[in-house]
Amino acid sequence: MSQAMDFDTLRQAMADNYEQPEGPARNARAEQLLVEAEKLNIPLAVIEALGHQLKVYNYSSEKDKMFVPFARLLRMWDERPEDFDEYEIHSLHWVFKWMSAGMLDQPHIPLASIEKWLGEMEHRYRLAGHSERAVRGAEFSVAAHLGDLERAERAYTAWLAADRDTMADCHACELHSQGWWRAVRGADAEALELWGPVLEGDYTCAHEPHTVLASSLLPLLRLGRVDEARAHHLRGFRLVRPMESMRGAYADHVEFCTLSGNEARALELLAERPSYFTDSGDPRSKLDFMAVTALLMDRLTGLGLGDQAVPGPAGRAWTSGELAVHARGEALSLAARFDARNGTSYVSERARARMDQSALVDRLPLGVRSTRPARTGQRPTAPAPLPRSVTEAAAVASSEPDLSALLTEARRLSALRSPEAVEAWAAVSRAAEGHELDLRDRAEIADHAAMERGPEGIELFHRAAELYAEAGDPGEALAARSRAAYIHALSGATEEALTAASELYEKVLALFKEGGTGVSQTASVLVGRARILMHRVDEAEGGSGAEAEAEAAGSAEAGGDVVAAAEEAARELLALAKPHVADVPLASRAAEAQAMLGELAARSGDAEEATDRLSLAVETFVAAGLPWFAVEYDSRLAGIALRLGDTDRAERAARAALDHAGAYLEPMGQAQLHLQLAEILGTSGQLRPASEHALEAAHWADEAGQAGTLGAWARHQLGGFLLRQGRWAEAAEVLESALPDLTADMHGDGAIVQTRWWLGDCLTELGEHREAAEHWLRAADIAQHWPEQRDHAMLAHLAAEALGHAGLPAQADQAYARAGDLWRGLGNAHGLVRALRARAWAAARTDGGLDGARELMGAAVRECESAIAGASLGSGSPEDSDARHRLVAELGHTYRQFGDLVARSVAEDAEDGSIRAAFESALAQITEAVTVFASLGPEALHSRTGAELAAGWLEADLGRPASAAARARAVLAAYEGYEEAAGPDETVQARRAEAKQLLELREE
Repeated sequence: MSQAMDFDTLRQAMADNYEQPEGPARNARAEQLLVEAEKLNIPLAVIEALGHQLKVYNYSSEKDKMFVPFARLLRMWDERPEDFDEYEIHSLHWVFKWMSAGMLDQPHIPLASIEKWLGEMEHRYRLAGHSERAVRGAEFSVAAHLGDLERAERAYTAWLAADRDTMADCHACELHSQGWWRAVRGADAEALELWGPVLEGDYTCAHEPHTVLASSLLPLLRLGRVDEARAHHLRGFRLVRPMESMRGAYADHVEFCTLSGNEARALELLAERPSYFTDSGDPRSKLDFMAVTALLMDRLTGLGLGDQAVPGPAGRAWTSGELAVHARGEALSLAARFDARNGTSYVSERARARMDQSALVDRLPLGVRSTRPARTGQRPTAPAPLPRSVTEAAAVASSEPDLSALLTEARRLSALRSPEAVEAWAAVSRAAEGHELDLRDRAEIADHAAMERGPEGIELFHRAAELYAEAGDPGEALAARSRAAYIHALSGATEEALTAASELYEKVLALFKEGGTGVSQTASVLVGRARILMHRVDEAEGGSGAEAEAEAAGSAEAGGDVVAAAEEAARELLALAKPHVADVPLASRAAEAQAMLGELAARSGDAEEATDRLSLAVETFVAAGLPWFAVEYDSRLAGIALRLGDTDRAERAARAALDHAGAYLEPMGQAQLHLQLAEILGTSGQLRPASEHALEAAHWADEAGQAGTLGAWARHQLGGFLLRQGRWAEAAEVLESALPDLTADMHGDGAIVQTRWWLGDCLTELGEHREAAEHWLRAADIAQHWPEQRDHAMLAHLAAEALGHAGLPAQADQAYARAGDLWRGLGNAHGLVRALRARAWAAARTDGGLDGARELMGAAVRECESAIAGASLGSGSPEDSDARHRLVAELGHTYRQFGDLVARSVAEDAEDGSIRAAFESALAQITEAVTVFASLGPEALHSRTGAELAAGWLEADLGRPASAAARARAVLAAYEGYEEAAGPDETVQARRAEAKQLLELREE
């Protein structure tokens, strides 16, 4: 700043600085601008620069600096009030309130000084003729901080009773304070009712609804309104994240995450703001931040994570246990300073209460990625706990093993095909160590242990078979070998496994015929063989045609018909087991056989047969008391129904899958089922429940350790559902969380492009145009390699619009040019013309760009005319006629915009001759628009009358009142009897009113 600024330049510099992000850099610039103001020797310049400095200090982490510029302003006011203009007089009195709150936030300022200041504020407001409302509001803040509840209630009542005037806080800020007090007093529902108009957007300001959203989080949790709490966190945190001055609201979000089972998310929030641990300019908000940090660290320590590395104050590494001690000490030290100043213990009591809170919700899924810290010593959330009998038996086994009881229970659970049989047999195995067992017991233990080991269990199955045979049960020995054969097939040796299974099949049938084994053992062998044959079908369909034929040719089955062999095996299994469905294991075999037949029908394209068979499988499992086995087939039914377009049936089947899964399904299964239901609900337009299930899918995927795979896809879907509901901020948070995990290999380019596309939509709605453009351009860079280029063109066009809104005309022009070339290549005249028009408007706003703007708009006209000529050569079909109609309308809009552009491009200080020439040129273009719209008949009526009125105003400006009046009368005539035929229309009313105004101007 070697050259001094003039006053106007100084004002612009202060305005530009105020638009910068909060923080030390903005504050330092304000200090420099005050130095510049002092060079001008203009008192008002210094007053404005001091006011600017005070504002940026107040909205930063350096609030303690604002008292100096205010004291100087007050002194200048007392000495020379005539130096202040009306705006600065208002501003000076307005910031009295900031001083009151600011003094409370600084424990080194004595309470007597604060009380004295309240009196000074009341005196000066009275002299200035202001209401007591702001004064009583300030008194309420003091009393509430001190914990003087009686005085606070009196001041609160007086505050609300006083008249609102220009010194009153905005409605949004007042409602926040009122709701905050009701929440402090334990009236959460009243608080939320008071906050309603702010949350709904009726009242807003620079810091609202930011603080209301933050303050509402715990009241919502306490009232059990968890969906609203989640939404307020996602929406509110996005607002406070970039604002340095909102450490207190930021702390509310950390607290919410800590108390809702989202400790990992809370840690991420701490890591984003390392300066909050040390910034000392606002001790009160630092107390809030350190208190919730202590709360979080105590929570982690209580979960057995005291040694986990965590973000903390710079300069050293921290564990949660260490930071818990440090943060609590800092919070209590700050609280003690306030209490020493106030002469009470209120601040310390509230700080302790905040740090010692218990969780309000065990786990509230947020939708954003955040892996939950592992909890030492706690069992996983799934599967469900064992029944009491097994738990007691296991406890006995750990001290005095009672193998008889354990075996009895394990066999009972196996007979019921219960998922809990796994743990029951594990308890038997543990208790059996060091004990002599008979052959049958040893066989069963080995058999069930093998079931949990995958390929490593094959040899154990064979050992179990040997023991069964020695125990005199040849049928069960064959069944164990059949299980080994199936695992062998899954390991890649399908043909070898099938050969073994076929031998076992022949042996068991002969044994069964002789009465040497029962139906259950025979069915076990048959199901093993049928599973291998189904697996072979999968392999044949998954490989190349040649590979599938080779496998089929080498098959042991006559004719090599893979599908037919599997179907025959399933039917044979069903025939054996179906008469015995009263027996649970055999009912299970019958149901599985039905499911196999359903799968084969689905593969052959017989959806009706597949649906019937799978439905029978589900019904049989459920009737046998085995709903958990029905889950897979419920899900398959849902998929088939969705492909057939029967969304109602698909939804019923997907919901049944979740119901049948109960508590037995592992987290990954839960994630898949919730995601399937979410996609079905989304297809049928049920967006809110679709969002809920996508949220659950993301949560369970995270629990399963699949946050970056299935979890990312679930978040992608969730973001889309939220966007379609207009929940822009929530959708943006979720989509931004998903984006880093989405990869072309895992999820496909399409998912990445769609996620960035959606993000651009969200950010545009939130006013973040530059960021929206970045996402659209990056998506366009991926889409440019696709064979179909329409998405590429659309993304480039959207990016151009966003860049224009972001105030980046040069970059916008480049993007529009890119989009225009793509639209031309696609033969899309509408897209090309709109890109040219947008470029013309952008060019007109640059210095010396009017000639280029006219050229671009002229090109748009020519492109329209060329496209219309091409459409006129079509077949004359209704489709061709409609296409030509739309192109003619596009031409009319182009002429209209051409005229508007020329008329608006005239500088206010231009010479009369230049102005007249521009208006004549604009009138010619708009007259062409009127003619084009008139050719389209009633469908373009509103467009024609709009252009007619624009032409009328130009006629009036050119000194042709009669022509202007004629155009106005033409508009009124066009709408004669319109409302009687079409009903009330706001556009018609507006056009009539404007036409009458044009006529009145002519008469004047």
